[in-house]
Order: sequence, then C-alpha cells, then structure tokens
Amino acid sequence: MPEELGKIEKPSVEEFKAGRKLFFIPFIFPSPDLPQEFQEKYDRYWEQAESQIENLVAKLGQVNRIFHELVPEKGEEAALTLSTMKAGSLRLIRKRMELGATFEAVENGDILSEIMDWGRCLSVGLQNKEVFSKVYGFYNEAGRKRQEYISNQLNATLKENEIAILIMSEGHHIQFPSDIRVFYISPPALDDIKRWLRDYEEKAKQAEARESASQSEGKPSETNK
Repeated sequence: MPEELGKIEKPSVEEFKAGRKLFFIPFIFPSPDLPQEFQEKYDRYWEQAESQIENLVAKLGQVNRIFHELVPEKGEEAALTLSTMKAGSLRLIRKRMELGATFEAVENGDILSEIMDWGRCLSVGLQNKEVFSKVYGFYNEAGRKRQEYISNQLNATLKENEIAILIMSEGHHIQFPSDIRVFYISPPALDDIKRWLRDYEEKAKQAEARESASQSEGKPSETNK
C-alpha cells in the first residue's frame, strides 16, 4: 500500500531514507479544449504536486530517476514528447532533471501502440459479439503485457537507495516490486479537478439530452405528413 504523505512528518523519518523509494504522482491529462476554468485547476494541481515533491526531497533526498507513462523515450527526447503533449508535468520534470535526475523510459513503444490500436478498435462500436470478445481479449492481453513491462522496468532501473518519480494515471494495476516504498502524492487540487470534470460531463449530457428532445419535438409526426 502507498505510504500516506503525512507519515513522513514523524520524527522516525530516518527509517524511510534507506531502500528504494517511489514518489507516485497521478497523471492528469491536458485538455486544452476545456474551458479556462479547468486549465486554472490543472495548473494549480501541478504546482501543488511540485511543492509536495519539494517537501519529500527535503526529508528523503534528491530524486535520481523519473518515469512517465505514455513516454517510451528517455532523456531530452522524452521531455520533447511531453512538450508535444502539452503535459503539465513537464515543468516539474525539467526542474528535477536540472538537479541531476535522469528521465528513464518506462514504456515499450510496441506494446504501447498495440494497446492504443486495440482501444481504437473498441471505440468504433463493434456490433458482433464474437468480434467484440476477441478484440477485448487482445486489448486486455496488451494491457497485461504493459503492466508487466513497466513493473520490470522499474525494478531493473531503480537502484538501491535511489528515489524515483513515477507519473501515471490512477487505476494502473501495476504491481510494484515489494521492496520499493511508494509515496502517494495527492495535491488538494486533485479532488477539485475530479469534481469539476464530473459536473462538466453531467452538464454536457443534460445539454445533449435537451438538444435531442428539442430536435424530436420539431420533427413532423407521421399523422401530420
């Protein structure tokens, strides 16, 4: 289970310094098409995440390695990929790189493209149950391979007594090596973003329902033709 961030405030912080450590930051995808209100919350989220990382670094030591989902490259090439994505995590990562952290590749490009392609197949709305079952099975298998690969990469790359940052979506199902102590970074803005997105999606559905109803009312009935 991830360690609660507040626990390191106790005097026994020294016991956390030995061994491999992972600072897990939930990845919030950039959404430039959403209103400015979301962007403000999005920027605040990454500012708060950076502040919490600073607090951990002050107690446990500097970050040695950085891992980021959806990025199969490493070093400057990986940073360029995040820049293209317009990911809010880039500034935090740039700062850690300037302080000596290495941006490592945690994804396999072939596995990543495979799971994305199967996901696209599912998104078109398959009608045949047998076809859907097969495609869904391929999608799950690609997901399993991805989880296993990421776990192996973390284990092979993070050395004894090193500290890493992993930025990845919640609900990832990655099995972290048992000797890696995981610290879950949870900025206050995270819950705010989740609530805002739920409300935004609900309002969008209601607007769509009203539009659909309005169009139905405007159509001539069969008896009036």
